[in-house]
Amino acid sequence: MSSLNAVEQTILDEMLQRRPDLEICLPALLAAHEALVRCYDHGGCFFTCGNGGSNADAMHIVGELCKSFERKRTLAPEFTARLKGLPFGEELAQHLEAGLPAVALGFNGSLKTAVENDSPLRDMAFAQELNALMRPGDVLLALSTSGNAGNCLMAMSVAKAKHGTAVSLTGPKGGKMAQSADIPIKAPGDSTKVIQEAHIVLWHTLCALIEAHYFPEPR
Repeated sequence: MSSLNAVEQTILDEMLQRRPDLEICLPALLAAHEALVRCYDHGGCFFTCGNGGSNADAMHIVGELCKSFERKRTLAPEFTARLKGLPFGEELAQHLEAGLPAVALGFNGSLKTAVENDSPLRDMAFAQELNALMRPGDVLLALSTSGNAGNCLMAMSVAKAKHGTAVSLTGPKGGKMAQSADIPIKAPGDSTKVIQEAHIVLWHTLCALIEAHYFPEPR
């Protein structure tokens, strides 16, 4: 693992101060961070998926990455220069923030319902969408408290076949998803709500780490 900058290290230290029980997840969390750095360094995209509360988490993660989360996201000067003279160019140059490319699978209703209606294989909507969008080096984070969500497992298979990285975020048992993942993150907890509370801390930390890697300046 490449060394963390001072801001990244502070983020990790603060997480462990709040949640010392999550230290067991630290090696996998850092491996996921490193995979994201490789992905973004090569112009890649981060995909997320999940069901129920994990579906909401998948969308929330994307919201933290596509705009400023905790840090200032300055636009590249060459991009702001290209905005000049375009409709609303001056206003956009002033107010747009740099984003980290991320997509939550399953929120294109037309695509999802078409797959569900047309395919004899149940639960493959995540996999079909990822098959269309994923490129080598991209990263998928699949969330499930049980670790046995079939639609997430299908998406993970596509991610690996596309030469991407499949990360699972599950409960302590891990399930089939942890067995299949390139990077399994197993959160502690003895019930769905407790596991999901740990998930929120872990993925918020992952978002904060990757943002601090590229945008260390405070907001």
